[in-house]
Amino acid sequence: MRGTSLSVISGLAFAFLASTASAQISDDVVKIGVLTDMNGPASTPSGQGSVTAAQMAVDDFGGTVLGKPISIIIGDHQLKPDIGASLARRWYDVDQVDIIVDVPVSAVGLAVQNVANDRKRLFITHSTGAADFHGKFCSPYTMQWVFDTRALAVGTAQEVVKRGGDSWFFITDDFAFGHALERDASAVVTKTGGKVIGSVRPPFGASDLSSFVLQAQASKAKIIGIAGGPPNNINEIKTAGEFGVFKGGQQMAALLALITDIDSLGLQTAQGLLLTTAFYWDMDDKTRAWSKRFFEKTKRMPTMWQAGVYSSTMVYLNAVKEAGTDEPLKVAAKMREKPIEDFFARNGKLREDGLMVHDLMLVQVKSPEESKYPWDYYKILAKISGEEAFGPPDPACALGKK
Repeated sequence: MRGTSLSVISGLAFAFLASTASAQISDDVVKIGVLTDMNGPASTPSGQGSVTAAQMAVDDFGGTVLGKPISIIIGDHQLKPDIGASLARRWYDVDQVDIIVDVPVSAVGLAVQNVANDRKRLFITHSTGAADFHGKFCSPYTMQWVFDTRALAVGTAQEVVKRGGDSWFFITDDFAFGHALERDASAVVTKTGGKVIGSVRPPFGASDLSSFVLQAQASKAKIIGIAGGPPNNINEIKTAGEFGVFKGGQQMAALLALITDIDSLGLQTAQGLLLTTAFYWDMDDKTRAWSKRFFEKTKRMPTMWQAGVYSSTMVYLNAVKEAGTDEPLKVAAKMREKPIEDFFARNGKLREDGLMVHDLMLVQVKSPEESKYPWDYYKILAKISGEEAFGPPDPACALGKK
């Protein structure tokens, strides 16, 4: 009996040592870099909130993985691609960051993606929507977790046309992201049986949007599509309210709007706005439970970007644990093995091309009378499957053909 016990103990000890030996964590720490906008127009929907979401994931995971500590490093790219790329190079080369997350603004995200691919390190973007991430610039080292321009266009344009909004005029931010939103939404509007009357293209961060909104109003289009993000989208909605656009019977459809935008505008101004989102804090018990924890730390409800940072950080850390290493391609392969079903994602799956496909929602902003408590902002009009919203892999990406 004693000999048998010793054999069992020896076997367990050997298995433990073998497991420990096979676990490989570079530099004895798993380091996550949150590269974001800390003070500019994207700082409210990403910024410190994204840092908080990442830290919540690390804390919930337990602070260590495979016996090694997990740390977070923070950087502000100031919405400038050169600064973003420079920080990414330093983080990967000098600070030994294992993965970079967040990175609002597509131009900065694409610059960071180039560095990640060159350095063969992981990068997950949450707050950039250019479909080129998983299209012509796709990389085995990069992932897009929350949305892309096609998904937002399908989610909003297709569902709105189905509900009778069959004539569109676009106010489009005059840079790559805005152009992509207009292009993808226009294709969906036309395919679904609607028509595009025209568009105008104000510069990003324009101080006076009056003439652009007036042109949209004069078009008599049923739907004014806002193809852009903060700060233009907020100012366009405000200006439209001042000019009586909504009272005149036209509706606005925001191809990208976040709950913090609605909070800034107020329901009196934003009521009736249509938009697509990957996450709403008040959707069900799971979303409410996590969001209330987030609110306690930030005094704001989370955007889809911030919720996505938590989701992907947890999936990444679990993949490191299961792979027994932080070696990038092995971890990425583990992340693709299982469905992603958490408080953020429904029916989620990380594809070979790096796109995390999951269900979206078309929502409408409530009126002040309909809202019953703080941050009670959305009516959910439709659920949109990930397959329908994101579509098949882009033929331009060789990874998607595997």
